[in-house]
Amino acid sequence: MEPVIVASGLRRIYRVFEKQPGFLGALRGLVSRRHREVAAVDGIDLKIGAGELVGFLGPNGAGKTTTLKMLSGLLHPSGGSARVLGFTPWEREPEFRRQISLLLGQKNQLSWDLPARESFELNRAIYGIDRTTAWQTIDELSSLLEVGGLLDKPVRELSLGERMKMELIAALLHQPKVLFLDEPTLGLDIVSQHRIRDFLRRVVAEKKITTILTSHYLQDIESLCRRVVIIDRGRIIHDGSLAAVVRDFSDHKQIELRFSGRPPRLQGSEWGEIVRSDEAGIRLRVEPGRVTEVSRRALDLPGLEDIRIESVPVEEVIRKLFTRHQA
Repeated sequence: MEPVIVASGLRRIYRVFEKQPGFLGALRGLVSRRHREVAAVDGIDLKIGAGELVGFLGPNGAGKTTTLKMLSGLLHPSGGSARVLGFTPWEREPEFRRQISLLLGQKNQLSWDLPARESFELNRAIYGIDRTTAWQTIDELSSLLEVGGLLDKPVRELSLGERMKMELIAALLHQPKVLFLDEPTLGLDIVSQHRIRDFLRRVVAEKKITTILTSHYLQDIESLCRRVVIIDRGRIIHDGSLAAVVRDFSDHKQIELRFSGRPPRLQGSEWGEIVRSDEAGIRLRVEPGRVTEVSRRALDLPGLEDIRIESVPVEEVIRKLFTRHQA
């Protein structure tokens, strides 16, 4: 089966004005301006199959949003090529636009002063959707998101979480085959984040929507995406499972030891690094290749009640990966 999204050598270069320092520099800038080129996206190769939900990770300025804007046709690339559903996105053919949806978490697509119901009706007319079909979709999605009673409330009076749920309904009203989500849970409380994750997991799976999701909340990526693409400085530095990121880029594991009484005093490099030792227990930082050896030694410690081996938190691994790549 052909991939739904294909990008090859995709690039986007911006020409940026360089202000010279001082008053004289400002005057020179009026006559002769200096510019430099900045690569927001610098040669991305990507293939995404039908129905995949792919997480797109990267620090601020890495090129995530720029990539989504090119794949959705909002930006024309400086180089390379891309095909989405067989279309060249930036040609903006009507049939292409009917089959994709882009949701930017920091941008509103709903009219601020109108109830969401009226914005949905406008979208229905724009996409030429039968009214009965459209409202069946709206009723289904609003029920899943538990916002059915808010459709007649002006958007400006909705909470941030309620507003984002309405934005999701608007993005899915025309039943797109491809969905680009840029920070859909940004700024939301934990309950709203959890509700939107559950909603996306169910809807994307049931309707087999090919989805790219960017988020600064790793909980979004961990709970929704089997595959992650990590981008930094406009280039892909990892494409695979999140588990593979932890496995390939983690330089240690953590061993937590709990005791029935006061923990013994451990000394020596054979225990790795002792991160913490108190009445609650002992936490060790151990190289992956020495975990079995240290665990066996720990089993002989007096009063040992429990031993737990943990991988490094994903957030820490990703942070180290970015730091290493930028060095």
